[in-house]
This record gives sequence, structure tokens and C-alpha cells, in this order.
Amino acid sequence: MSGRSGLSCVALSLALSLMTQPAGAASLELVGYSGHLGEWELTATVTEDSSATPKSFSGPLSMKHVGLCTQDGPEEKSGNIRVQMLASSPRMEATLLMDGVECRYRGMLSDFYDGTMSCPGRETVPLKLWIKETR
Repeated sequence: MSGRSGLSCVALSLALSLMTQPAGAASLELVGYSGHLGEWELTATVTEDSSATPKSFSGPLSMKHVGLCTQDGPEEKSGNIRVQMLASSPRMEATLLMDGVECRYRGMLSDFYDGTMSCPGRETVPLKLWIKETR
């Protein structure tokens, strides 16, 4: 392959990859389970803050108690989540704000993000998170 045709291939590949990139900020859907028995279900849709370093996403969050101990229907909490990830690291850190309480999450990527959530005055609990890119 000559130098000129090789350069053309590179330019074509770059143009195609730019065309497939979503316009605007990226969004992610977070789904997870918290608690020793996975009794809390977490869902959130977060949008990338393109000006932040490290890569940061934020948005509304909902937690629903799906355990067997619910008596008057499932307890639900809502709030906000801010997630930080480094492309070069398998770690995720997040801040969850619900009912005026700020909780911290730290997890490591395996098949999903596996970590713990700590809230002031409460026991640290496991939290598993899965991420799905949305378009």
C-alpha cells in the first residue's frame, strides 16, 4: 500500500468514526442493587458534563425498596447522582444526594461496578451498578 492510499484509508476511517459519534453530550443509564440482600433497586439516567475532568455524569436518580419487608407498598426515594470515571481506570466514584443526605460510592469494574455506598450515620452497604449507553 502506498503512502498516499494509506493516508486516504486513515482519513476515511476518521471521517466514518466522527459520523457515528452522537451529537451533544453522551447519556448513560445506570441500574443497580443496594443492600446486603439487594433490597434496594437503583435507576438513573445521567448526562455527561463535557467540561469536567475526570469524565463526569450527573442526573436524577430513583431508589425503590424491593425487599420482602415492605408493608404499605414499596418505599421510594429520589434525588441526584454525580458519577466520575477515568478512562484509564476500572474505578468509579459517585455522590448520591437523597432527602438532603449525601452518600458516597466507590466501585471497581468487573462484569459490573461492584462497590460500597456509605452515608453519614449509617452502615456501609454493598452497591452493584450496571451501565448502559443510551442514544
